[in-house]
Amino acid sequence: VQYKMDGDIGNWVSGIPVVTRYWFFSFFILPLTTRLGLIDPINLVLLSDKVIGGFQIWRLITSLFWHPVNFNWLMMLFFLYSYSRLLEEGYFAGQPADFLFMLLFNAICIDIAGLFFDLYVMSPALVFSALYVWCQINKDSIVRFWFGIQVKAMYFPWVLFLFFFILGANWPILLLGIVVGHLYFFIMFKYPQDFGGSRLLSTPQFLYNLLPNERVTGGFGAPPQRRRGDGNEPNRRAGHNWGQGQRLGD
Repeated sequence: VQYKMDGDIGNWVSGIPVVTRYWFFSFFILPLTTRLGLIDPINLVLLSDKVIGGFQIWRLITSLFWHPVNFNWLMMLFFLYSYSRLLEEGYFAGQPADFLFMLLFNAICIDIAGLFFDLYVMSPALVFSALYVWCQINKDSIVRFWFGIQVKAMYFPWVLFLFFFILGANWPILLLGIVVGHLYFFIMFKYPQDFGGSRLLSTPQFLYNLLPNERVTGGFGAPPQRRRGDGNEPNRRAGHNWGQGQRLGD
C-alpha cells in the first residue's frame, strides 16, 4: 500500500508540467517555512526601501511566492494549479520557455508596480495575471463557479475578484494582477491582431536553451481570432466546480 501511495504521488508530481510544477511547489513550500518559524516573513515581502536602499534584491522574487498561510492562500494555490496547468498544457503546450517568459514579463511588471505603490505580498497578482490570460484566450468558454454560477471565461476574473474582495483579500493586489494580465494579452494578441501592430515581445533564446520546445500531440486553448471572425467560432462550454475551465464534448 505504501509503495502504491508513493507511486501515485510521484506520478501526480511528474505529470504536472514543468513550469507549473516549480511555481506551485515554491508557492506551497515558502509560506510553510514562515508558518513553521524557519524564516521571518518580514524578510520575504516587497519593501521598496529595502530593495532600493538596502539592495535586498531577493525580495523581488520571494514576494511573488510568499503568502500568509490562511484560507485565501489555499484558494490561490488551487487557482494557480488549475489555470497555470491549463495554460501550460493548452495554448503553451510544448512551449515551456514561452510560458515561463509570460510569467517573467508579468512578474517584472508586478514588481515595478509593487515598488511604486508600496505593495508587499505580490503572489496573488501573479496568480491572477495568469488566470486572466487563460480567461481571455478562452473567452467564450463557460466557467462554472460555486453555487452553480456560470459565466463566460472573459468575465470570470472579475467574479473571482469580487469573491476574494468579500473574503477580505487585499484587492489592489488582485486588481494589479488583472491589469498586468491584460497588458500581456494586449501586447501579444490584441495589438498585433486587431490593430495590425508588430510583435513587441519575444522569448529570449536563453529560455529556449533552458526549456527547449517539446513535441506534443494534443492540448487545447487557441489564440483569440480576429474580431471579424468571432461570429463564426463555435461557443464551447467549459467548467468545473471551483471555477476550473475545462472544455467538454471535444
